[in-house]
Amino acid sequence: MGIVEILVLGVALSADAFAVTISNTFVYAGESKGRLALMPVFFGLFQGFMPLLGYFVGGLAAEVIEEYSGIITLIILGFIGGNMVREGVCALLGLGDDADEPGNGPAVRRLTVATLLVQAIATAIDAFAVGVSLRAQAVAIVPAAAIITLTTAACCVVALLIGRKLGEVLGDRAEVAGGIVLVIIGLKAFFA
Repeated sequence: MGIVEILVLGVALSADAFAVTISNTFVYAGESKGRLALMPVFFGLFQGFMPLLGYFVGGLAAEVIEEYSGIITLIILGFIGGNMVREGVCALLGLGDDADEPGNGPAVRRLTVATLLVQAIATAIDAFAVGVSLRAQAVAIVPAAAIITLTTAACCVVALLIGRKLGEVLGDRAEVAGGIVLVIIGLKAFFA
């Protein structure tokens, strides 16, 4: 497998991380640039780490992880996305907990490290199976994982820029749209 094929593989693996980054960027519009910049780092590192894990440990657990990866991704992203949709709809309808108290603006949503960690794992589960297949093809895994890491991080940087623009366009509907995107990614993983 040559560098071009690995680059294409990296772009393909980064698709879910790209979509989640866009979603997070407009849902967490109030976050600092530094906190938002953690997304390319987390997603890139996990997209690169999971093939390594699959390459070295894959023979032991590959079948189990492949069999249940779709349902795990659906549960994680479905829960996060469903919660975002619920909160966004409540906010749009003025049904939030703070809606009746004067002087309270909308609650500021924080993009926590724990949330990023869960999302990074959920979007990188399929990369584990890729690591197993790279072992079968006798690919040099360390350079391949590095390329996948950098490709994913670069795609997520682009997603940050797109997410900012989409957030401006969507306005108050951004949280609902972001939640729907996460649920769709979870469903795609489940039915794939």
